[in-house]
Amino acid sequence: MTEQRIKYLCRVVDRRAGHDQPPLLAVSIHHGVVRRDTLTDDLPRAEDLSNYKLCEPGDIVLNRMRAFQGAIGISPQRGLVSPDYLVLRPEPNVDAGYLHHLFRSSWFVGEMVSRLRGIGNTESGAVRTPRINPEDLGDISAELPDLDEQRRIADFLDSEIARIDRLIQWRAHQHDSLEELTLRIIDDAIEGFQEPPMVRLGYVAHIQSGVTVDGNRQQASDAITLPYLRVANVQAGYVELSNVAEITVPRRTAAASRLKAGDVLMTEGGDLDKLGRGTVWYGEIENCLHQNHIFAVRTSKDLLTPEYLAILTRASIARQHFESTGVKTTNLASTSSSKIRDFRIPLPGMSEQRAAVKEVDSKLTAVSQFECQIARQLKLLAERRQALITAAVTRQIDVTNARSFPSFGGASA
Repeated sequence: MTEQRIKYLCRVVDRRAGHDQPPLLAVSIHHGVVRRDTLTDDLPRAEDLSNYKLCEPGDIVLNRMRAFQGAIGISPQRGLVSPDYLVLRPEPNVDAGYLHHLFRSSWFVGEMVSRLRGIGNTESGAVRTPRINPEDLGDISAELPDLDEQRRIADFLDSEIARIDRLIQWRAHQHDSLEELTLRIIDDAIEGFQEPPMVRLGYVAHIQSGVTVDGNRQQASDAITLPYLRVANVQAGYVELSNVAEITVPRRTAAASRLKAGDVLMTEGGDLDKLGRGTVWYGEIENCLHQNHIFAVRTSKDLLTPEYLAILTRASIARQHFESTGVKTTNLASTSSSKIRDFRIPLPGMSEQRAAVKEVDSKLTAVSQFECQIARQLKLLAERRQALITAAVTRQIDVTNARSFPSFGGASA
């Protein structure tokens, strides 16, 4: 076994397309090298693809900006890739599958991260345009077993990773199905209330707008710095408080956008199927403001409970309203205060509202516990997948005698 630099294990291929126009490919963190049209319907940024790079079957393609996150793959076909990608062709004594697994190992990722060129650092998430340059990649040294051993390692990892990936896919499918279960639970709880007449939300609630963030705004003499919620803080059913920002505004602005306990927070934009979903603010942070992309819906206390409104925003009737009235762009959608006011809701008596909320909360608690369990299992499976790759390419395990990697929680593919 010899230690060699990567530049001696593969060569950089930089052939441009010109008039040659095979399919456009992309590198996905989760799927490797695939046809771009299987990932998105968006048109490529460049209309002229003549400057794009050509790759051949068996070439290793790296997204230089995201290689350290796993955006590396073996091309299954001839195609075009971004001019900023790296196309590497393994030397005759190097197995492409082995090299691909080596590049994705924790050890190698650490070597790449230490060589990234960019502004900031990856740990703080503040890197702007981080890239691994071909010269820096080629300077990394790695031990190279003989070709037969490389193939044994690659075959072993291909088999075991496929098995782990099937488990991950199965758990991910279970996780996704919980969304449908949540919707059914809420719809069942309010089914008996959806008889006409329905009431416009604007008749039983006031909508408060938030603070417009303006970094160029001159600070007033009476400015005050307070915490404020951004769109990322407002999730379906809860408020994420681990990363609450602060903003400095005039006291008059602060007074007009201060949240009150019992406000239902609804976001202005996002994915179309999540548009308009809300959650209750219970005053977790004193004197907290909210961004202008969040609406604070303040209900009439004797007619509409905040908790009941919050579950209504996650029901099918809300999905239908906001999907039909939202303004759609390519990837996102948005709503407005007027469309929130026009949201027609079933309005039973207060006791019936509280009973519906109690029923939903009880069932969603069980769903949430199962969701947390699946999330932990997905995290552990991903960690085991990475650990297996690293152990195999660094020869911490002998793949000749190795048995299948231990299954997770008794599950099998």
